Amino acid sequence: MSTDLSMFTLPSGITFIERGWLSSNNILIKDHANAVLVDTGYWTHAEQTLALVQHHLNEQPLNTIINTHLHSDHCGGNALLQNNCKPIAVLVPSGHSEFVKNWNPNILTYEPTGQYCPPFQNTGILTDRSEFTINNSPWRCYSAPGHDPHSLIIFNEEEGILISADALWENGFGVVFPEIEGIKAFDDVESTLQLIEELKPNLIFPGHGKIFVDVSAALKRARSRLKQFRSAPDKHGAYAAKVLLKFKLLELQKISKSDFDIWAENVSYLRILHKTYAPTQTYLKWIEELCISLEKSNACTIDEKFIYNTN
Repeated sequence: MSTDLSMFTLPSGITFIERGWLSSNNILIKDHANAVLVDTGYWTHAEQTLALVQHHLNEQPLNTIINTHLHSDHCGGNALLQNNCKPIAVLVPSGHSEFVKNWNPNILTYEPTGQYCPPFQNTGILTDRSEFTINNSPWRCYSAPGHDPHSLIIFNEEEGILISADALWENGFGVVFPEIEGIKAFDDVESTLQLIEELKPNLIFPGHGKIFVDVSAALKRARSRLKQFRSAPDKHGAYAAKVLLKFKLLELQKISKSDFDIWAENVSYLRILHKTYAPTQTYLKWIEELCISLEKSNACTIDEKFIYNTN
């Protein structure tokens, strides 16, 4: 069951900004001297992200951006914020910092997913056990591979608050992207879930969805989902493909079938998934059947010419 945020008060200086599924949630942590924003959403929402941050800071400058990982829905606002909040530090997971410095949209997954992220520059890196302190309260980063090999989760032991990014949601976790490329990563998902259990958080700020407190129930659901994916990798493949299609629909809201097919034909992750799990079908027929499946789950509607996002 989702947690009603009105049931409790967050510690002073911590603001959880719930977004949607196109943009990740944002976490703003501040004291009198510093203000840190964890994750910045998708690029099409960057102006909204900036407005939200300015509203909550009330003229206090934003000093630092921290990215839990560099998927487009978590760092798409970096460039705009970097241009509007000067000077500002931008800290990213160390494993991808080289590809930010020498901007590589392929390795950073923007081209393979059919998404976009405006180029930005980082000023520093985060590694396993990196720490930052605000309000005399330390926050520690932990390596959390699985969804992304370089992803981090961030824990405040004093408050029992975990920023879990896409490693744990109330009802599951994010697509295990390395698996799309044939890199075994389900064990990494399990090790990250085990780490979260060992940290014993009492409050989770997920990358998407509401704050929740029933961590044990969330872990149980996540492990059940992982077990399904292990026993039937094709289920994970179908899930991943539909997530990529739904994400584009969330971005565009409405697109002609012909334009959607043109976009899909150039998405290499979809091409890999088709080759791996549906090689006997033509590519566009497979895309069509996935869209029909999304429509049956009320994630879109389809008419003779267009596909529309719903929900």
